[in-house]
Amino acid sequence: MEFSANHYTLHPALTDFAPALVIFDKDGTLIDFKRMWGHWILELARRLETETGQPIAAPLFKAMAFDANTKIMDPAGPLSIAPQAEQRHLILAVLQQSGLSAAQSETALTAAWYLPDPVKLAHPLADLTALFGTLRHNGAKIGIATADDRAPTLATLKGLGLSAMVDGLACADDGRPIKPAPDMILNICRTLDIAPAKTIMVGDNADDLRMGRAAGVGLTIGMLSGVSARADLTPFADIILGSVAELLVEQRPN
Repeated sequence: MEFSANHYTLHPALTDFAPALVIFDKDGTLIDFKRMWGHWILELARRLETETGQPIAAPLFKAMAFDANTKIMDPAGPLSIAPQAEQRHLILAVLQQSGLSAAQSETALTAAWYLPDPVKLAHPLADLTALFGTLRHNGAKIGIATADDRAPTLATLKGLGLSAMVDGLACADDGRPIKPAPDMILNICRTLDIAPAKTIMVGDNADDLRMGRAAGVGLTIGMLSGVSARADLTPFADIILGSVAELLVEQRPN
């Protein structure tokens, strides 16, 4: 269904708050985290074992807090929250612990390293065009604050047809402190000249919501669509929903 402002309304919590800005985490909130990053770590382990001839997978998964059998990720683990640069350093340490020299480890990781396809593997967790369009129709600007790097984030937004609907973007490689520090939110708010108190932060990880609280946003909304359980989010969330799909209510004709 094509977006029409007459087709949708917002969750009552958003309507009551009337935000000037809604900032979303990306992976696990807007798109399926496990589908993208679970696939990535499994493929990276395979490539590293091919490059090194060593049984790298098990210690790699342990270091990244990933269970290859269940595909469950620790919400506070490196695979869930660490930027790619930090993950790379961690993987180099795993390779060296397997017996490779620093030079051999760097060579193997450089050969095996790849980024998940930001278009092919970006499975949206809602009709994001409708969600963003309805928010904008109701006077809210849209921001994204992600632990991913800027280039793949821009590619993801373009692939999903959302680029023109996003007003502010903060990424892990922008050179600012990352979640749960407040800097990502504060930078977006400053750029758009919107007070944090008129802003909502939406995320699937406690660090997203802790960032929101630290920045002084008016409302934090936790999502159960990523790697976190309700108990992980409850201390930092004003509201907890199943997914961002619940922020949008389709209006049925009479």
